[in-house]
Amino acid sequence: MINEIKQEAQERMKKSAESLDVAFAKIRTGRAHPSILDSVMVSYYGSDTPLRQVANVTVEDSRTLALSVFDKSMIQAVEKAIMTSDLGLNPATAGTTIRVPMPALTEETRKGYTKQARSEAENARVAVRNIRRDALGQLKDLQKEKEISEDDERRAADEVQKLTDKYIAEIDKALEAKETDLMAI
Repeated sequence: MINEIKQEAQERMKKSAESLDVAFAKIRTGRAHPSILDSVMVSYYGSDTPLRQVANVTVEDSRTLALSVFDKSMIQAVEKAIMTSDLGLNPATAGTTIRVPMPALTEETRKGYTKQARSEAENARVAVRNIRRDALGQLKDLQKEKEISEDDERRAADEVQKLTDKYIAEIDKALEAKETDLMAI
């Protein structure tokens, strides 16, 4: 029973750390990376479709993404979807290829993105702490129902705390790496 609680807490904490990585991928740095366009949705025959399903996104150079659209009639729709996204990108069409140059980040936008990254990291920390709270609550309930001893409950609580510390440290390390990436010119 205790092991199941710890296992579930660990899985949920791991998912929180992974979702932080996804959130960080959406925060644009000065470099071109295909995951920047993951949130872009294209109107494909009346339904919103992720950009990755209608075009192949590659890195042309460190500051340019190149998109090759599968259906040539969709080039205008893909270009419009990138322009109307909140990413601040201006695609340029050259025949069948759409090039998306990454504008250089100003000091102000770097600070804004850093603030956004810190906010995402704090949300992940809160999620991990909530998972810890849930696990400790389950352990207390087991102890109250006399299914486990007080010593077992204390030992398990310590292990849950160690898990929490581990994932909080992972989140902090990811934030530090993202901040370094954002502030690099």
